[in-house]
Amino acid sequence: MKALTQGATDLADRLGLDGPTLLVDRRRARRNLDRMVETARRHGLRLRPHFKTHQSRVIGRWFAEVGIDGITVSSLEMARAFARDGWTDITVAFPFNPRETDAAAALADAIDLGLLVSDPMQVEILAAAGIECGVWVKIDTGYGRAGVRWDADRDIAALAGAIREAAELEFRGILTHAGHSYHAGGVEAIRAVHARALDRMRQARSAAGGCPVSIGDTPGCSVADDFTGVDEIRPGNFIYYDLMQLRAGVCGETDIAAGVLCPVVEVRASDGVLVLCGGAVHLSKEFLPDGRGGRIYGQAARVEADGFGRLHPEAALVSLSQEHGLLKVGPEVCGATRPGDMVLILPVHSCLAANLHRHTDPVII
Repeated sequence: MKALTQGATDLADRLGLDGPTLLVDRRRARRNLDRMVETARRHGLRLRPHFKTHQSRVIGRWFAEVGIDGITVSSLEMARAFARDGWTDITVAFPFNPRETDAAAALADAIDLGLLVSDPMQVEILAAAGIECGVWVKIDTGYGRAGVRWDADRDIAALAGAIREAAELEFRGILTHAGHSYHAGGVEAIRAVHARALDRMRQARSAAGGCPVSIGDTPGCSVADDFTGVDEIRPGNFIYYDLMQLRAGVCGETDIAAGVLCPVVEVRASDGVLVLCGGAVHLSKEFLPDGRGGRIYGQAARVEADGFGRLHPEAALVSLSQEHGLLKVGPEVCGATRPGDMVLILPVHSCLAANLHRHTDPVII
């Protein structure tokens, strides 16, 4: 019985798929979306989802169907792509790059554009260029990646004041991404990171003279039950989730809504390994520790008639190079598998996997 590969192979045969392909379970993704919309509604928050996770016009339209009218992206290029699909209120949640001043000006003429700053020079350049756009001050609440520290009161006040004084710029508020929640180590630890981030954003808001507050991480937005002082949330990964979120307890197995269909190119029965056409350029090299000193780069799941099936508990992607992946499966699966069969791999980090397939629309089942 080809329980692991049969459904994936049948689907690939039916659709004429012959290489690594991003596959999305519609029912799971729509359920994830509805759940986050309800979270925002229950807490009186604006949901401005981050589209860098899916980067799909088709999936983006699902958000419009449930009333979302403003989105987040991670680049001007992505903003232009979604503007062409009719989105007119877009925040680029990445610090403004002065080399893109002309591009930002052109886009701001077409849509309601929001930009991030964390340095006074960025504000000066935007003001000198006469760009009419909204501007957020990026706050670092502990991630340490970018932004003004939450306790740098003078710097925050100076940036907010400079934006307010610029005739064409609109001060939108302060914004953070508590990305360290992804590595917090469990639901209670994530809630603790979230609570600290909210405390620090309240301090930063006071320094800014009072303003809206926007936060963005999927773990916190998925498991927290307190959003006091927050006006807007910008999660993105929640639409697909992934093995990283599953390991952290943020989602369940049946919430993971994206995977990569990979062809089997070699069966190494003596090692209990399937060699896949599915490597780092298809899945990224994000990994999770396996608890025995090894790494897991993905895990196989079945494809059923109505969507994704359960994870195979023993089918783990244990090695990745640029194009190759080694899926450890054991002798029984090896004996039922042939080169040319397909297998569905759920990624460790769906945002990176989806980005690697961004030039083609995902196959939605």
